[in-house]
Amino acid sequence: MIPLRDKIPSSSFPFINIIFIVLNSLVFLYEVSLGSGLERFIHEYGLIPAKVIFYSNSFVDRFYPFLTSMFLHGGWFHLIGNMLFLYIFGDNVEDRMGHFKYLLFYLICGLGAAFTQIVINVRSEIPMVGASGAISGVLGAYILLFPKSRIVTLVPIFFFLHIVEIPAAVFLLIWFIMQFFSGVATLAASRETGGVAFWAHVGGFVVGLVLTRFFIKKGYYRTGWSGRYYN
Repeated sequence: MIPLRDKIPSSSFPFINIIFIVLNSLVFLYEVSLGSGLERFIHEYGLIPAKVIFYSNSFVDRFYPFLTSMFLHGGWFHLIGNMLFLYIFGDNVEDRMGHFKYLLFYLICGLGAAFTQIVINVRSEIPMVGASGAISGVLGAYILLFPKSRIVTLVPIFFFLHIVEIPAAVFLLIWFIMQFFSGVATLAASRETGGVAFWAHVGGFVVGLVLTRFFIKKGYYRTGWSGRYYN
C-alpha cells in the first residue's frame, strides 16, 4: 500500500516538517556526491550499535550518531518513501503540537527508535541510517489524533493498481503489524545482514503513542474515538 495523501487540511504552515524534508533531501544529495567516499561517511555518521556501546571513547562519539543517522538514507527509494510518509502525516501532527513541540517530538521519537534497535541487536556492526524511526513516531501520533482520517492509498489488487480511501486507524495498524512481524522474523535470522531496521519502526511508533498526549497544544482534548480535537 502506498499512501498518496490524507483528507485533513492543516490550519497552519508546517514549516518544521518542510525543513525536515528539505534537510533530509539535501543531506542525501551530498551523500550522492561523495562517490567512493560514501561508505566511510556512512560508517562515521550512521549509527552502529556495537560502536556506540562498546568502542566509542567519549560521550560525544557515543551520542552524535543518534542524531546524524536520522538524516542519512541508503538510496533514492529509501529517501522518497520516508519523505512521502513525512509529507502526508507530519503536517497535521505539527498543526496539533505546534512547531517547537513537534520538532522535539520528532527528534525524541527518532532517539527512541534508535535505542530500540540497539537493544534488539546491540552487537550489530552494520550502520543504521534513515528518518523512518522518527517518522514512525509521527505515525503513532497521527493514529491517536486522527484515527478516522481518510488516507487516499494506491493498492495493488492482482495485476492492477486501485486508488482507495482507507481509515487512518486501519492503514496505520496494518503498517504497524507488518513492521512488528517483520521484526520478529529478523530475530530468527541465522546471521546478521543489512536490511530494514524494523524494530526501530516499532520502537518509534510506540514512543509516539506514549508521548503524544504530552506534546499536543493546551486546550485540545480528545472526543472519544472520533479523532476530533476542539480548542
